[in-house]
Amino acid sequence: MVFPFPGTSIQTWGTESISRVLPISSCKEFISWISKSVSLTRRLFSDKAFTVCREAPMVPRSSPLTVIVTTSPTPSIPSTDLISSVLQSFHRHCRDLISARVIVVFDTFDRIGLRSRLKKGQATPEVAANYGIYKENVKELILREYASPDASPNHVTQEWQDRAEFGLNDLSNVVDLSITQTDDKQVTFIEPAARLGFGLAVRSALRVCETPYVWVQQHDWALVADIPLTPLLEVMERSDADPAVPVKYVSFPSVRMLSYATQPCVVEFPALRALTGDLTRDFVPPSHPEVTVPLTPLYFWFDKPHIASTEHYLSRVFPNRLTMRRGEFIEDKVGQQARQQMKEGQWHKWACWLYYPEEGKQLCLRHLQGRTWNGAEGELLTKYGFSEVDTDST
Repeated sequence: MVFPFPGTSIQTWGTESISRVLPISSCKEFISWISKSVSLTRRLFSDKAFTVCREAPMVPRSSPLTVIVTTSPTPSIPSTDLISSVLQSFHRHCRDLISARVIVVFDTFDRIGLRSRLKKGQATPEVAANYGIYKENVKELILREYASPDASPNHVTQEWQDRAEFGLNDLSNVVDLSITQTDDKQVTFIEPAARLGFGLAVRSALRVCETPYVWVQQHDWALVADIPLTPLLEVMERSDADPAVPVKYVSFPSVRMLSYATQPCVVEFPALRALTGDLTRDFVPPSHPEVTVPLTPLYFWFDKPHIASTEHYLSRVFPNRLTMRRGEFIEDKVGQQARQQMKEGQWHKWACWLYYPEEGKQLCLRHLQGRTWNGAEGELLTKYGFSEVDTDST
């Protein structure tokens, strides 16, 4: 709040001004209420943790990692509340994710119907009408967050067309892609002409990616704990020289993944239980000896936020066009296959790990339920409180 006279307190200025229109007894009560409100507002919104910051990144823009964000129609569009909450969690828990390159894939819908069945590709007329506006809103948001500080205000871009093929080698089994990228390659947008599904959306982004590692981010998963990204990437890079302990994929604990190493899906299988006992450890990257990176083997390939080797992703998950059909999720298709092979002794083929702070008791991810969420002022404030949202996000 800005007052008319510099150095004037709210109490002094308010009493002199408001007493002209209110009885003095009411005036004091009103000023007291205003003071408390201003104090609360400052506590809620002045902290950097609760604001999508506009300051320059704290780390140089030479990250070996690209953030891949997949988004699609939701009930809350054209508002960007959902994806803004994700970016806020980056600022609060892993600012390196804001300094990296970013690729945003705008998946779309197949058909319009009276009922919303977004996972099946069906959107209501209202959602369909709002999606174009939503995409423009997200582009503005991402450019504000990720564009280089010295980039042109007009964000000079290059554009080209590509295709996402799938299934049998047939001309009808392709989706046209429109790709736009800033001239410094810091920000890339991919817009398919038809619905891809999560799997093909990720593959399309991986093919554009030029960094050795990717952070794959669905639009409705937020961080709730600090992630040591740079030490973690060093662990992954150094593991290339140790075939006995490869680290190609790392996911993070959600509610159902807490204490993963002692869950039935691990301990009831002797081979998995033994491997967990042998490999679970605290890695210490030489460049950051003060930081430990606790990891335990993971026996699945999840879609929820994860880091992976770009080359490993393409060769292991997408070896050919038959691997993924349009509309499919990676964990539904490849995740089950990966787990079966791991149970048969082929864990090293996949090299999947789970970040495991506090012996698996630390929650790192929270699902925001994008397909049913109607906005920050509703569900997020009710479920998670002010600390997880910025109600001014649009």
